[in-house]
Amino acid sequence: MKTVERCKIFVIAAIVLSMAVSLVMPAYAADIEGKTVTAITVTGVNQVAESTVMGVVKLQPGDTLTADKVKQDLQAIYDLGYFFDVVANFTEVPEGVKVVYTVMENPQLTDIVVKGNTKVSADKIKELVTTGKGGVLNTRTLNANVRAIEQYYHDQGYILAKVSDVAMSPGGVLTLSINEGSLEGIVIKGNEKTKTEVITREMKVKPGEPFNVKDARRSMQRVYNLGFFEDVNMKLNPGKEPNAVVLQADVVEQKTGTFSIGGGYSKADGLVGIIELGDNNFRGSGDKVKLHWEFGGASNKNYEVSYTKPWLDDKQTSLSFSVYNMTNQYSDYDRNGNLEESYDKKRQGFDVTLGRPEGEYVQNYITFKNRRDTYVEHVDGNRNLSDGTDASKQYLKDNFGLTRSITLTRVFDSRDNVFNPTEGTRVSLAAEFAGKSLGGDFDYNKYTLEGRKYYKVGHDQVIAARLVAGYADGNMPEAGQFAAGGADTLRGYKDDEFKGDKTLTASAEYRFPVANKVQGVVFSDIGNAWDGEGYKLNDLKASVGVGIRVTTPIGPIRIDYAKGDEGGRTHFSFGGQF
Repeated sequence: MKTVERCKIFVIAAIVLSMAVSLVMPAYAADIEGKTVTAITVTGVNQVAESTVMGVVKLQPGDTLTADKVKQDLQAIYDLGYFFDVVANFTEVPEGVKVVYTVMENPQLTDIVVKGNTKVSADKIKELVTTGKGGVLNTRTLNANVRAIEQYYHDQGYILAKVSDVAMSPGGVLTLSINEGSLEGIVIKGNEKTKTEVITREMKVKPGEPFNVKDARRSMQRVYNLGFFEDVNMKLNPGKEPNAVVLQADVVEQKTGTFSIGGGYSKADGLVGIIELGDNNFRGSGDKVKLHWEFGGASNKNYEVSYTKPWLDDKQTSLSFSVYNMTNQYSDYDRNGNLEESYDKKRQGFDVTLGRPEGEYVQNYITFKNRRDTYVEHVDGNRNLSDGTDASKQYLKDNFGLTRSITLTRVFDSRDNVFNPTEGTRVSLAAEFAGKSLGGDFDYNKYTLEGRKYYKVGHDQVIAARLVAGYADGNMPEAGQFAAGGADTLRGYKDDEFKGDKTLTASAEYRFPVANKVQGVVFSDIGNAWDGEGYKLNDLKASVGVGIRVTTPIGPIRIDYAKGDEGGRTHFSFGGQF
């Protein structure tokens, strides 16, 4: 009987090893060799149709009997898969010799038992066994079924999984033993500042569990997306146990701390100094901290402090908060882009955000905002809100004051790289509810939908697209309005040139490498914001342009030149692109 790949079938106690098909001719073999075959019959068939066997027999009545021909028939009958033994017997007759092929059928399948499976259900594995209960077990079909089971595991990412044993009981119970392949351990190398647990907690693979290569790839993405490393590589080393591996992650750390100092002089403020420091991997814990302080002149009390702890518990609950007291210059424009007024505005308050993941790619957040906006003084423009007129007083009342709100945000993010994505999708939906019932001065509801999509073309080129839609109702202050215009929304126009309670913007970029850590961009933007007028699609503003992205030790720098309806404009900004 031919060796069956991977399978050992035990029937009662008689079948222990598969046998190579051979023809043992009787003692009088030499006497019958070369005689004419007068008849061919098959005995021993019960559940299998005799015609099935005869359909593969090549020796025919009238043929000359040879050992090779009989061996070929024995092999062909065995290859049907229904029999665990096949023999040939011969009876001499005056006209020649009769050939009788005697077969011993495999047992009938009564039940299937699956052992060792934890990642694929027994029902799914049984579906892949195509021999139905009551049918004769076919070893050829079973071999194909075993390969199908292993392939299904591999398609799910369990590349080490295999059917380690196949056994058949005397009662016809087929037992399939699965070895899913385990992750014996995780080794981290190259981390000097970052704590090992900060890296391992991001991994989807866990020691002692079946190893999944898809989860390993996602783990590598998650570790890289922390932003602490220039490079992350993973490799598999053999484990001590059979069919086990050790995952080794090699990381190359990069600087995560920032420090900057600056200053300036103006007639109004005199000498002004700025100090900003922060660390996105504070003391190697993965926490983020940032401090911004302006001193001297009228900005002596300007400060902003923020802190983020991404892992509060084993459910990956995150906590972020910021406290700020900032006075800055703002500008309002009319619908034609003409300056109405520039003024100093103070914003002071705090934000607190709690987040928690839902599955691998979905994150939910809730944010409480407590912010007070105060008009400080007029700087430039034909409008002067400090002139004391009734209209100015009403405008100040409608747009400056205390905002207290709760924002619910749901984010789906499957991008391969959050800093420079080449493929994947990011969709976020945010709903902000502000009300006097929370102790604020304004009542409004604000909804924002943003979608981003990335397509990899060629080796290093990427097409990126973004769409933002917003809608709000109620008495929303100017600080809460949607804004379009500037480096982040509608290039080629002034920063926040268009404001309103509705917005629609879209961008498309073609990104390509120029040099090491330098990327070129060709883009087009379209959009606008409207106040109480509905979505006027015939009033959308558009622009086209080119840009460059440079990765520096202090973070990414973006320089864009765009041309819109109002001419060309250059935008210089820090931070990553969408």
